[in-house]
Amino acid sequence: MLQPSVPAWFEIPTTDFERAVRFYETVLDARLAREEMGPMTMGVFPHQKPGASGAVVKAPGYAPNESGTVVYLCLDDIRPAISRVGTAGGKVLLPLTKLPDEQGVFAQIRDTEGNRVGLFSER
Repeated sequence: MLQPSVPAWFEIPTTDFERAVRFYETVLDARLAREEMGPMTMGVFPHQKPGASGAVVKAPGYAPNESGTVVYLCLDDIRPAISRVGTAGGKVLLPLTKLPDEQGVFAQIRDTEGNRVGLFSER
């Protein structure tokens, strides 16, 4: 039996789908899988099943927002990703910050669509 995972799935809104996918592919140095599901166009983040994942989404009713819920993307090391944010068209909103007790580091960025997104790594 699968144990619950929080989150199970997340969606990052976009107005310019290709621009958003390019941004995340550049920052994360990874490929997003492009998928169509009804009226939704999605760029799905790499993941291993049954682990949680999410997507950049263009669909009716989706609007980017810098002041809503912040989703954190977990990486092996966020430092290279942070260094690519500006080149990819985004902005670092909160620079690399150490968590107490050697729990890891995090940062927050604004993507090309105007969403606030967090980056996290254990080192």
